[in-house]
Amino acid sequence: MQDKTFGTAGETVVVEELLEGEEVSCLCFTDGVTIAPMPPAQDHKRLKDGDEGPNTGGMGAYSPAPQISKDLLLKIRETVLQKTVDGMRKEGVPYLGVLYAGLMLTKDGPKVLEFNCRFGDPECQVILPLLKSDLYEVMQAVINKKLSSSMPVWFEDSAAVTVVMASEGYPGTYPKGLEITGLSKAKELGLEVFHAGTALKDGKVVTNGGRVLTVTAIKEDLMTALQEANKGVAAINFKGAIYRKDIGYRAIAFLSQSRGLTYKNSGVDIAAGNILVQKIKPLAAATSRSGCNAELGGFAGLFDLKAAGYKDPILVSGTDGVGTKLKIAQACKKHDTIGQDLVAMCVNDILAQGAEPLFFLDYFACGKLDVEVAQGVIAGIAEACQKAGCALLGGETAEMPGMYPPGEYDLAGFAVGAVERGQMLPQLERIADGDVVIGVASSGVHSNGYSLVRRIVEKSSLDFSSQVGVSGDQTLGDLLLTPTKIYSKTLLPVLRSGHVKAYAHITGGGLLENIPRVLPDSFGVVLDALSWKIPEIFCWLHKEGNISEEEMTRTFNCGIGAVLVVQKELAQQVLKEVQKHEAAWLIGKVVPLQKGSAHVKVHNLLQALQANRSLSVRSHIQGKIQTNKVKVAVLISGTGTNLEALINSTKKPTSFAEIVLVVSNKAGVEGLRKAERAGIPTRVIDHKLYGSRIEFDSAVDRVLEEFSVELICLAGFMRILSGPFVKKWEGKILNIHPSLLPSFKGANAHKLVLEAGVRVTGCTVHFVAAFLLPSKKIHKLHDTALCPYVSNCASTGHFTANAQSELMAGMNGSMWQPH
Repeated sequence: MQDKTFGTAGETVVVEELLEGEEVSCLCFTDGVTIAPMPPAQDHKRLKDGDEGPNTGGMGAYSPAPQISKDLLLKIRETVLQKTVDGMRKEGVPYLGVLYAGLMLTKDGPKVLEFNCRFGDPECQVILPLLKSDLYEVMQAVINKKLSSSMPVWFEDSAAVTVVMASEGYPGTYPKGLEITGLSKAKELGLEVFHAGTALKDGKVVTNGGRVLTVTAIKEDLMTALQEANKGVAAINFKGAIYRKDIGYRAIAFLSQSRGLTYKNSGVDIAAGNILVQKIKPLAAATSRSGCNAELGGFAGLFDLKAAGYKDPILVSGTDGVGTKLKIAQACKKHDTIGQDLVAMCVNDILAQGAEPLFFLDYFACGKLDVEVAQGVIAGIAEACQKAGCALLGGETAEMPGMYPPGEYDLAGFAVGAVERGQMLPQLERIADGDVVIGVASSGVHSNGYSLVRRIVEKSSLDFSSQVGVSGDQTLGDLLLTPTKIYSKTLLPVLRSGHVKAYAHITGGGLLENIPRVLPDSFGVVLDALSWKIPEIFCWLHKEGNISEEEMTRTFNCGIGAVLVVQKELAQQVLKEVQKHEAAWLIGKVVPLQKGSAHVKVHNLLQALQANRSLSVRSHIQGKIQTNKVKVAVLISGTGTNLEALINSTKKPTSFAEIVLVVSNKAGVEGLRKAERAGIPTRVIDHKLYGSRIEFDSAVDRVLEEFSVELICLAGFMRILSGPFVKKWEGKILNIHPSLLPSFKGANAHKLVLEAGVRVTGCTVHFVAAFLLPSKKIHKLHDTALCPYVSNCASTGHFTANAQSELMAGMNGSMWQPH
């Protein structure tokens, strides 16, 4: 350098770090603020198997790369991708689009080799096929800077492999114009063929570049995907084609390494738990208040009572869950409001001691952690903590394989509050005869009594998806999931005023069990149900479940979420204060308790429920009643087990079908009695009285015409239908089998299912049509429809329905809509 041997080039020295490890590509979408990582990929640059030969533009790729664990991907996301996007934004050059990071996995961690502003080739051919979301919608979210609310979803448990086919001589000089054959064969194998160096000449596809095309396979695992991709490459031919057969060999070797059992193998994914913690940290931080910072990650949470302004505090704690309201949330896949129920059940309880809620802890338990679901639940908890004025100080996420079925989870909460020693409630010694009871409105059922609620819905004509409300913009499930009200911020100032002698949270046990908990043993209360507004949902539950008045008041809050006991002279003043924030009424008074008398008497409850009943039918709990229903006749031969499910379904106002007739070829069967009990007309047409099937079917046809039947449903009808009958009713005869064929066939399907211990429910539904079928038992059927109990008699539109009770739910006119 001193001798200027290298000329001006020798004036600069570049010191490079020698990096050793595997190269991977980690890409992400970004809108300049949020990043959405893609599955990591690895390409193969060398021309020949075993990474031999010259470097190329890429001879194949695979995704996801198993060498990158969830923890490592999270680290790359935070330390490489997110930091890069944040840095560019801070420098005034925000980047929107696809960010490509080429990395090397060294023993010291991932090191950045390069950045690109593109998808990459051949990485693109294995990443985009794994995208479950609409690419256009993701791109729009990037452009509109709304990526955080439209994060892309990827196919899980899938792997993609792409193999590049190159021209002979590549990466040097190579011929062009060679005909390519076998493309259609690759398509028939279910593979994707991406063209690069190709052209169309004289109606034929020919080579026109170095790297000619790639063949991509998407399968459940990497090995299978590679095998399928290689089959596609073998099917495609052009002279001198070069390609590798070992794409993904590093990953396969990595996966083949002998490893001991891991916690993840056993069903507990610590990486998923860590991802969840990262996602909920900002949610918890938003609940910080005087006394704590609400920072997650430590072994325990701290709270400074002095910083919160307390001088001589008494700590008050409460714990609760949400009960089987969770079942409805899980059935409706609505997880964002159940967190408020959890917080409300705890903080409303400690309010009964006059305590301000200070902090909250949650417990989320599941069999397999779904990060998105858990995040939604905990986001609801954090939002509710803000409404209650308490900090989300910590919690526990328990993933317990085998304890919960897939998709189910359980919740528990724990709240701690404080009250100055002289302000504790209830003040039993002050409660006297004539004190007034103020009722504070609930938002609905809150979080108690849901085992009974679910049973009522099950027996009713509605389900959780039934549209309710005047405008039909709410489902019954949404209505039942209305979150429990949180009273701490609105009622605490009133409780601290000194005018309130007692507060009761109307929780499990309803009005009858909860009010006595804050009264002296010598007193009870008398309430007048006509003095407050009972929400319509309670009127509907009362009517549909035929529930007694005592059961209503012992199970539900009946529209009163909390009660206050105040001196008569101060009642109006306290009521006005409460009504600034909540609906409230004077609902009763304190009375001396006579020996043997009930602690709580509710007068006029039945009258109040009936007064609102017509209103509930007119608006909330009516649903969209279908008009112009399809008139259905059900043909049976026996007990009518299937018929009963159909009757229950068609009773629902949202059903498109109406059963106008039940026909049996046997007299005195139980199915006829079930129809008669449901008020459905019945006819018996004994097949033994007719000389042929055609004569019998003609008699049936006349009855169907008499009742203006539009659709026929065979439900255990054990007769072969004639060809003329089937042709006349073509496309209008449905047959159902009470199991998921072909698992359980024949007349004893229910018995076989129970003996096999099967837990999946469903039925098989098909149209009946006339056609010929060779069989061991039935060699040839001339101009007849097959007997409906033969499992392979379906000819058009064979599919399975979720359950027999949904069979009629989707029929509209002559169109059958499977569920």
